[in-house]
Amino acid sequence: MLEVRHVTKAFFPRTINEKIALRDISLTLQSGDFATIIGSNGAGKSTLLNVVAGRYRPDLGSVWIDDDDVTRLPDYRVARKVGRVFQDPMAGTSPHLTIEENLAIAWARNRGRGLRLGVSHARREQFREELKILELGLENRLT
Repeated sequence: MLEVRHVTKAFFPRTINEKIALRDISLTLQSGDFATIIGSNGAGKSTLLNVVAGRYRPDLGSVWIDDDDVTRLPDYRVARKVGRVFQDPMAGTSPHLTIEENLAIAWARNRGRGLRLGVSHARREQFREELKILELGLENRLT
């Protein structure tokens, strides 16, 4: 579950250039929920996602993931609980790897390392089933 509780974030606070990007924002998403954030340029969409991911710290309020307060954690610690996909398809992926190999790297993140197959048959089927939900045909382009 994700909870954003009364989050406010300002840039250049208490200056002539102060910009309040988020003002008293609250939202709750249960595990498995899907949400779309819509707004014009400068509305605070990216700022909200950066606060949730730990890249920015809110000036007020808190962020909770699975009943853990992650508000003051560094972004690399929050990354154990939050995955991000950027509009630039090359950001966070390796263009020289297959879809399956990129998914395997993302899946293995923050898990123990060992000398086992990068992608087992069961894992490949899991990737295929999860990609099928997107209805983009990616499940047929894993390798």
